[in-house]
Amino acid sequence: MIHKTRAYPRAALIGNPSDGYFGKTIAFTFNNFHTDVTLYDSEELEILPARRDQSRFSSLDRLAHDVDQYGYYGGIRLIKASLKKFHTWCKDHNLNLHTRNFTIRYHSNIPAHLGLAGSSAIITACMRALMAFYKVDIPDFFLANLVLSVETEELGIGAGLQDRVAQSYNGMIHMDFDRVLMEQRGYGNYTPLNIENQPSYYIAYNTASAEGTELFHNNLRYRWENGDKEIIDAMKGFARLTDEFKEALESGHKEDLHRIINANFDLRHRVMKLNPLHVKMVETARRGGASAKFTGSGGALIGIYEGEDGYRRLKEALEPLGCVVFKPEIVIQKENQ
Repeated sequence: MIHKTRAYPRAALIGNPSDGYFGKTIAFTFNNFHTDVTLYDSEELEILPARRDQSRFSSLDRLAHDVDQYGYYGGIRLIKASLKKFHTWCKDHNLNLHTRNFTIRYHSNIPAHLGLAGSSAIITACMRALMAFYKVDIPDFFLANLVLSVETEELGIGAGLQDRVAQSYNGMIHMDFDRVLMEQRGYGNYTPLNIENQPSYYIAYNTASAEGTELFHNNLRYRWENGDKEIIDAMKGFARLTDEFKEALESGHKEDLHRIINANFDLRHRVMKLNPLHVKMVETARRGGASAKFTGSGGALIGIYEGEDGYRRLKEALEPLGCVVFKPEIVIQKENQ
């Protein structure tokens, strides 16, 4: 039997990066890109390489380009770590798995190293395939924890729960990572939001200025754990902005949403060292008439534009910087999982 599963990139709309610091965020998954995992029975367990895992190149230039685009590790380590963590989790929960083997492969067209949660999409889709193959049911809130543990415990990548919650639930999700809840039960309050009557969102990115998110998160974690008051206060500020955004969204006060999105970036800029090229992208988008903030930690932007003329002005402003601009299509919950 063939099992095919899918996961989508995540857009962090407001509140990031407070998810790993008992904050609040709103994020959504969108289907302009995706990751697919295919798993089927085979005599031995085999992980097949994908485009980003190749080791044969036509020239040294092509090898260098491949490393710039995908890094040194590719996606096989994500699959391998997912398999190992799933096995450990099932043993810890006294689940007896059947002994059939399988071949697994993945395909992802999510742009890499831009903060769109491409790595966690691979892990999420892999976990769903394993759940189907072994007939193991894992609730969405715990699936997010399991995916995060692959990155933090198996691979040593600094990250928070936001991306994994959004990709486990799909759609637009309000997340409250209250300290008491997180410490007592290990997960927060996750509330799906109505995706009707949303403002006009855009996402923009420049692959030439992409950078891995782990460096940003590892530095942030260090400052937090060492009691940096500036960072602790900032996380509370991100949570307040999330409350404001949710209230404005639900009350239909769309004019407030621009201000809140801009405030999220301005707070981030005040307390964290940011890539000057990414800052220039935000400033350019704002001059083009849109609000703008980071939608992750790799340099991609998210914001709101007004009407098709506003979208045209935004593209005209950002494209000279080498940016790709598009309108994200928010995923309907449970779509194509």
